Amino acid sequence: MDRAPGLSVRLKLTLSYAGFLMVASALMLIAGWLFLTRVKHVGLVVVITPGYQLSVARDFAPMAAATLTFLLVFGLGGGWLLAGRMLAPLNRITHATRTAATGSLSHRVQLPGREDEFRELADAFDTMLAQLEAHVAEQRRFAANASHELRTPLAISKSLLDVARTDPNRDTGELVERLHFVNTRAIDLTEALLLLSRAGQRSFTREHVDMSLMAEEATETLLPLAERNGVTLETSGDIAPTLGSPALLLQLTTNLVHNAIVHNLPERGTVWVTTSLRPGSVVLIVENTGETLTPQLVPTLVEPFQRGTERVRGDHPRVGLGLAIVKSIADAHNGTLTLTPRSAGGIRITVELPMRRPTTAPRSGG
Repeated sequence: MDRAPGLSVRLKLTLSYAGFLMVASALMLIAGWLFLTRVKHVGLVVVITPGYQLSVARDFAPMAAATLTFLLVFGLGGGWLLAGRMLAPLNRITHATRTAATGSLSHRVQLPGREDEFRELADAFDTMLAQLEAHVAEQRRFAANASHELRTPLAISKSLLDVARTDPNRDTGELVERLHFVNTRAIDLTEALLLLSRAGQRSFTREHVDMSLMAEEATETLLPLAERNGVTLETSGDIAPTLGSPALLLQLTTNLVHNAIVHNLPERGTVWVTTSLRPGSVVLIVENTGETLTPQLVPTLVEPFQRGTERVRGDHPRVGLGLAIVKSIADAHNGTLTLTPRSAGGIRITVELPMRRPTTAPRSGG
């Protein structure tokens, strides 16, 4: 924004201090002059003649002018120093802001001293810089991983086409099947990236959603996959009303159930899907059997392109964005995502969302 040039805050404070001091001093001198010239007795000095009174007034005027001049100089100098001292923290914050604007997000204000308004501002700015630095680092890492993941199917497709072009006698059925598999993976990855971006932007309309219905629909859709993998699906729970995007919350539930199926035991695995109510919130829990997970591994599973263990059941191409999408959707709905490893193997994933408050029908008059 273009602004007209103006006085600095330091100069304004200086003039304010000096002006206030001058006004206070002038009022004090005027009061003194009135006291000396209007009152008959001042201490032990007795004013007897009008001529003597005029003499006092004439002697007082130069002294008052000299006093005001001294106070003006003193007020300007002292005000300038005091304003500079008061605004020093603000100058430090301004320097940190300009440094951050150049792209150096690692810089911090770290304002010393006791708590006051400037230090609260500096601490809030440092917190914002730390979050922004972490967000930028995450975005860069995500972009690098996404580029790598998208490049892989394209490179495989190019290799398959190069082989087919140099070997005309190669079985085209096998080539088409492999190209279809690679193309499906690329499409799934692209759709997952778009869904992740949509959830992160929170660009959706909030509607009434029952998470128990989302759980039933997800388990019914994925039941054939569970049967092929020898996994038993068990769904139970209460009505869980919340507000949000039905499509995104269904995607959240589907991703959790799908991950619980494909990351399971080789045979006789189980997935439990339950919904429940807590004070002010609804809870969706997806729990499964599987390999034992270390506490160090579990927090990394929500990072994009993190696939956890290598054992994956089923032939569905994985893109490593399932739990990252779940976390993004939960955050967009002001919810929380908690991952807890089971001592017997597998994992318990808990999604907690704000409960939809029941609307009260207006009373009819009568």
